Amino acid sequence: MKQWLIILISLFLIPAYSENLCLAQKYHTTSAKALKYYKAGMTAFDYIDYINAENYFNQAIETDNNFYEAYMMLGDLLSKLKRFGDAARNYQKAVSLDSTAYMPVFFNLATAELMSGDYEKALLHYNVYLAQDNISEKNRLLASRNIRNCEFAIEAVKKPVPFSPESVGEGINTIHDEYWPSITADGQTLMFTRQTRPGENVLRRGISQEDFYVSFLEESVWGAAINAGSPLNTPQNEGAQSLSSDGSYMYFTACDRPGGLGSCDIFFSARNNDRWSIPVNLGSPVNTPYWESQPSVNADGRMLFFSSNRTGGMGGKDLYYSVYMSNGKWSVPKNMGNKVNTPGDEISPFIHFDGHTLYFASDGHPGMGGTDIFFTRMLEDTTWTEPVNLGYPINTYNDEMGLTIESGGEKAYFSSKRDEKSGKDIYSFRLHEAVQPDPVAYIKGKVSDKITGQLLVAEYELINLSTGKLVFNNKTDAGGNFLICLPAGNNYGLNISKDGYLFYSENFMLEGTHSVSDPFIKNIKLSPFRVGERMLLANVFYEVDSWQLKKESLTELNMLSDLLKNNKELIIEIGGYTDSTGSDDYNLNLSEKRALSVVDYLVKSGIERKRLTYKGYGNTSPVGDNVTSEGRKLNRRTEVQIIDFQK
Repeated sequence: MKQWLIILISLFLIPAYSENLCLAQKYHTTSAKALKYYKAGMTAFDYIDYINAENYFNQAIETDNNFYEAYMMLGDLLSKLKRFGDAARNYQKAVSLDSTAYMPVFFNLATAELMSGDYEKALLHYNVYLAQDNISEKNRLLASRNIRNCEFAIEAVKKPVPFSPESVGEGINTIHDEYWPSITADGQTLMFTRQTRPGENVLRRGISQEDFYVSFLEESVWGAAINAGSPLNTPQNEGAQSLSSDGSYMYFTACDRPGGLGSCDIFFSARNNDRWSIPVNLGSPVNTPYWESQPSVNADGRMLFFSSNRTGGMGGKDLYYSVYMSNGKWSVPKNMGNKVNTPGDEISPFIHFDGHTLYFASDGHPGMGGTDIFFTRMLEDTTWTEPVNLGYPINTYNDEMGLTIESGGEKAYFSSKRDEKSGKDIYSFRLHEAVQPDPVAYIKGKVSDKITGQLLVAEYELINLSTGKLVFNNKTDAGGNFLICLPAGNNYGLNISKDGYLFYSENFMLEGTHSVSDPFIKNIKLSPFRVGERMLLANVFYEVDSWQLKKESLTELNMLSDLLKNNKELIIEIGGYTDSTGSDDYNLNLSEKRALSVVDYLVKSGIERKRLTYKGYGNTSPVGDNVTSEGRKLNRRTEVQIIDFQK
């Protein structure tokens, strides 16, 4: 990370240079006036008064434009302020005046050139530095790593990837820093962190303030961002949030909060009726006495990725993940291993809605100079592929981090400082195909009472029909709203239920039959328990021209069995229906046997036979046309009808 590199420069180079001055008391100037300005600048520098320090050093140079020490200290100051282009020019001036006075300056110079994108010169000066004797091992390793970065960057610049970033607009970006964008699966809500700085001395601890802001998409334009307010935001700093796919909850980082386990911990908050709950510290084993930050949760909320400097890692900050277990607790976090993590820093993880493509920032993998954005994919054995740099000019000599990508996998958002004179802003761009995640469709809907129209808080679950595994389960909000992601390449069953109602089911066949850019919008009406009310068993399937139940049917049939067990006053009819293919007699017989096979399964599951009747209706009650395959599919169905209900 660039800031980490600058700290190292401060620790290893600046003190040594200052000490040398104190011992020798010999300067490259004979001007008493210039020396007076210089010493005033040093005092201001020591007190972190960087505005006056810069002014004094510039006055010293104006008085004597051959003042070596003033150029050196101005270079150090500008490096601290991350004005690397200006820093490089001052170091270069110092070297031109005296190239042997302080040989470690070539490390400072090369670093400033690397961080301002002057890779050819940086490569030259790192090699000059390494040719010296008595170099610290830490700086030797840093210089060698940055030579690798220079070589990578030179080649990357020759092969730019498609990239046309656009500011997300004045509704979000201001004179302050905006970063860590997080977006819902429907692309309508964007939450981010804003750091306000009332003063110029931005390195002074405690002077900045980080808070959450939220913006909503209004006619393709992001509206004016709103402070998320209490209890999320406090007088302390909070940031680096991960918004759930439906926007109903979030994980985020807060530092120095009462009851915290370390300097920064990960917290959880849920939204209900547009209000956020009091944040809860996730506690051990996710949080430790060390630094845990920058969480990212996958679409089903069962995997949490984050960055930590806890012991046992690969070096600096590493990426970890934890799994939400059936007992309601998070598992012991697992280090993502040495393919992903390096002796440097890995930060800013983002797990896409597809559940297996992870983007992150790193200064340890070959890159453009600061932190670059990479991606890796989780394999079936939970190992990870070799990280891939997103390429130039997505990555630059600046720090790139905080990437998030919409569900369709094409549009990305990230934060970057694209102009040295302004702060970090949030940008959007079309991600080139080679580094896109797998596309994800989503279901967005509202649940209400069929009779009264009352909006309902109902339970919903998504099931992978091929495996029978539960993919996601949750409750609608107070307005009956829900949103669920559907990774491509699988067939899913959706079930929505509420006490006192027949459940709703539907299947979504995504194996090459549906465009993920076209969301499913559902207005679902649940039928209350009442004689005559019906429900479709959308996820009950049979073998072709057979009444043999497919294994994909068992999850829904078990759900129907549980409904009957929990509501013993219900007596139902199972109705079988076919399309018009074949003779009327054939269809009537097939539909009846299919209905009977459902009844037989329910009886075997423990339902009394006297509570069940069945009937085959053949092709007599079509709900779709019998001309198209889609229409015929709708007509081949199994329904449940309440024929008696004694409260």
